[in-house]
Parts: sequence; structure tokens; C-alpha cells
Amino acid sequence: MKKTEKTGGIFTSKAKMIQLEMDRYFSFIDQGALLLEEAIKKYLEGKMESFEAKAVEIDSIERKADDLRRQIKHRLYAEMLIPDSRGDVLGLLETLDNVLDVAKHVTTHFSIETPEIPGFLKDDFLELTETCVKAVLELTLAVRAFFRELYRVTEHLDKVHFWEHEADVIEERVKRKAFASEEITLFSKKVHMRYFAERISLLADESEAVAERLAVYAIKRAI
Repeated sequence: MKKTEKTGGIFTSKAKMIQLEMDRYFSFIDQGALLLEEAIKKYLEGKMESFEAKAVEIDSIERKADDLRRQIKHRLYAEMLIPDSRGDVLGLLETLDNVLDVAKHVTTHFSIETPEIPGFLKDDFLELTETCVKAVLELTLAVRAFFRELYRVTEHLDKVHFWEHEADVIEERVKRKAFASEEITLFSKKVHMRYFAERISLLADESEAVAERLAVYAIKRAI
């Protein structure tokens, strides 16, 4: 295989339709993450109607992404497209689905449990959410690069790891502030803060898990 094939795109002209479908799928991942950020902002501002509206949008995006993922999977097998990389592509699609699932579950848990976030933690929760979303957006850039410009995958994966680490730092800060607080008098509410910090941070954790898998796939393609 020529070097240009290894470092360039994975799709042949025959597979352009599925390339467009996959681009749409990656856009769903981005949209889900960005909607989560907006939903948490609305929740922290006490705008519950707006929060619930965003939660409904995320649920809709997640269902559309599931349908599209199944359609792509069927097309890959039925049309015998990219046989050398088909397994890796399917693995990526499945693990990317976990990222979108986390975004959906976060808003669902907020909607059901309606945690009472004290004022001194609101900025931290917002920063945690924004940081996790940055990890997701870098991940989808890395995945797009995998299909088009293999040499750029690593630079985006490095940023995924960076933002995941930053999310861990903020998550720990939230927990320490919650458990050290005299303003939160009930231990159960301190635990609630810890739980929701962990739920949000899981978005970055799942992004890093996909990033690690993608790094292996990129090495395989480069050989």
C-alpha cells in the first residue's frame, strides 16, 4: 500500500454514501454533547422548562443516531464496503454510541432526581460539563481524521486525554468542596453532589476509552 493511502482517506469512491452517513453520525455525537452543555446551563440557572426541552432534544438525537448506526452497520456488510477496516469501523461506532448514551443518561438523572446544586458549586459543575464536552468534540475530530487524514489523529487524541485529565481534576474539586462544606448539612446531599459530578465526568471517561481504541486502529492503518 502506498504511503498516501495509509495517511489519507479510508473510503473509495464506491463508499462515498456511507462516508456521508458516518459524518452525519459524528455530527449527532457533537450535537448531543453540546446540547448537554446547554441543558446543564439551564438547570443551574433554574430554567427547568428549558432544561427539559434540551433533554428531549438529546433523547431525539440519541434515537436518530441509533437508527443511523444500525443503517451504517447493515450497509457495511450488505455492500461489502471497506472490508479491511470494517471491524474497526464497527467497533468505533459502538463505542461512540456509549458517549451519546452518557449525555442522555446525565439529563435523565438530573430530570428524575433534581439535585439541589448549591451556589458555591454551580460554576464548578458548569466548568466540569464544558471540559467534558471539549473532550467529546476533540474525539469526533480525531475520528474524522482517522477516515480522512490519518496523520492528524494523534494531535486530537492528545487533546482528548488532556481534557479528560482536566475533568478528573474538576471532579475531585467538586467532591472535596462538597464534603468539606458546612453549607451542605446532610451527608446524603454531599453524596448527591459526588454522584452527579461522577455522572458528568463519565462523558470524558467514555471519550478517552474511545480514544484509546482509536489509537490502536490508527497504528494498524499506518503499518
